[in-house]
Amino acid sequence: MKKGRFSLEEMDFIKDNYQNKSPVEIGKDLDRDPESIELYIKRKFKVGVSSLEEAAFELEDRPYWSELGLQFTIDELKLFKYHWVRIINQFKDDVIPTEELQVVDLIKLELLMNRCLKNNKGSIEQISSLEALMQLERGRDPDQQDRDLIFNMERQIASCRASQESMNRDYRELQAKKNSMLKEMRATREQRVKRLEDSKQSLTGWMIYLMTHPEETRKYGLEMEKMKLAMNGEKDRLSQLHQYEDGGIDQPFLTPDTTKGA
Repeated sequence: MKKGRFSLEEMDFIKDNYQNKSPVEIGKDLDRDPESIELYIKRKFKVGVSSLEEAAFELEDRPYWSELGLQFTIDELKLFKYHWVRIINQFKDDVIPTEELQVVDLIKLELLMNRCLKNNKGSIEQISSLEALMQLERGRDPDQQDRDLIFNMERQIASCRASQESMNRDYRELQAKKNSMLKEMRATREQRVKRLEDSKQSLTGWMIYLMTHPEETRKYGLEMEKMKLAMNGEKDRLSQLHQYEDGGIDQPFLTPDTTKGA
């Protein structure tokens, strides 16, 4: 099975066939992993994309995504993307460019705070290790103790404690900045509840919004129809006779309309 980027010929083949063939079928034709085919179709043609996946794809298309790759590790970028899609989804795509920069800065603060905590953990572990070694050395006979080694370890421990204190201070400053930014973005729970309480949107205003946004109306209509079909399908399934683990037979969903004769 081939790996790596798709060739131009493969991209054209996917483009010509994604509407009438499944990713598995296209994968067999191209000798490619079906999951990579499906991901490409989602990213390129926005087919079967959830709101979270769409937000992730949009982030990768941003010009500053490559810059973020120079600033953070691969694991940090995964975490960045995780926070990004959840925050953008929380605001329901109602994010203007300046607010988008606020979201980016907010996530950067979160990642830097995580760095502080990781480094702090490393310092704690190093201090514990040095203290154990120093105690072991001090447990020797006074004539056999390496005074220079003990002095060196004491200096390292003092340095680690100073570094630990500095990281804790940096963490508190980052936490304060993060909390301030959340308030500016009105993203705290208290502000969200207040915003809902102060909302003056009426049913008439909502109807006007749907009338002036046909795509939104169609999207909600499709979701409602899917829910209706799913509900009816489950109703039919549960209305059939079902044999339970104890051997008993009964109808899970029993109404005058679904009851079956003896």
